[in-house]
Amino acid sequence: MGDVVVAGSGLPDAGLVRKWLDEAADTPAALPDEGYVALLGADGPELDELCRTADLLRHQATGDVLTYAVNRNLDTAAVSGTSAPARARLTALVVEARELGATEICMQGPLPADSDDDYLALIEAIAQAGPIHLHAFRAPELLDGAARHQMTLPDFLAAAREAGLGSVPGTAARILDDEVRARLLGGPDLPVRTWTDVIETAHRAGLFSTSTMVYGHIETPAQQVAHLRLLAEIQDRTGGFHEFIAMPFTPGPVSPGVGSLPGPSWRQTRAVHAVARLLLHGRIANIQAAWPKFGFDAAVDLLRGGANDLGGLLLDGRLAPGSFAEAGLTLSTREVEQAAQALGRTARQRTTGYADV
Repeated sequence: MGDVVVAGSGLPDAGLVRKWLDEAADTPAALPDEGYVALLGADGPELDELCRTADLLRHQATGDVLTYAVNRNLDTAAVSGTSAPARARLTALVVEARELGATEICMQGPLPADSDDDYLALIEAIAQAGPIHLHAFRAPELLDGAARHQMTLPDFLAAAREAGLGSVPGTAARILDDEVRARLLGGPDLPVRTWTDVIETAHRAGLFSTSTMVYGHIETPAQQVAHLRLLAEIQDRTGGFHEFIAMPFTPGPVSPGVGSLPGPSWRQTRAVHAVARLLLHGRIANIQAAWPKFGFDAAVDLLRGGANDLGGLLLDGRLAPGSFAEAGLTLSTREVEQAAQALGRTARQRTTGYADV
């Protein structure tokens, strides 16, 4: 077959894609890199077949259940502060989330450099307002917290878990390739090795996490495969990833050396989710269709192509509804149940760790 590419499209020849589709039917998680790269270029009938293959694996891994969480997102800077009014406001936000049925608070973003607050105190304040699962702080924020407390990262993570931290987001991964990360940012970014070390240290501390990939910018299909491979290797070492979330690059300008990028096509999006299901099969059972990133109808389509989870409802609440980046994007349980019915699945609310609620 060779590395046949259709002239002018940049996509592999349909015959080459079909070859790897046949291989994937028997050994979905054991293809060589070139096989996954070819599948990422699937289009037309071959893309539909790839999605059907991924959907069969989804059925094997998670059954005919459509899971979702009830959560509320908070921005760290927007809810920090040690004054009595600031703490009362944070407590009220957590209490309101619980009253609305949330089982999770997701908090991301760094503390401002001049903040009088600190990460451990914030964790304790949320835990005292609970009980609720706190899913919080990306790798750079965990390093910042350790530095502010003059602690080693393992000691800081142990203290954070003792204070009430339940799990950490696997975001800030972007594409796990140092050259791509530096070009996107227009300067130094958190090195891949450091990101990996932080996530593995969190897992060893008893904090599970999500795993993520931001795709559709300057990266190549081969770099996407390498990213997924690294996530699989981390999972083999720690078992700490509970889900994978593919997030599309938001169109717009990036670093001066890169210029403006349009973001991924819908073809790319379908292929990325399906290939992630294949490559991660047997390692990470849950593939999320991140509905705030794609829109609800598009996310439902991704649930037909390998994904099994819709993520969180993202409750706004009445108190400070604009206190996180995706404010105004909320989903109802009725919408989830209707989607599950259309897919022939059963809707099931889950905890952050995918246990039943």
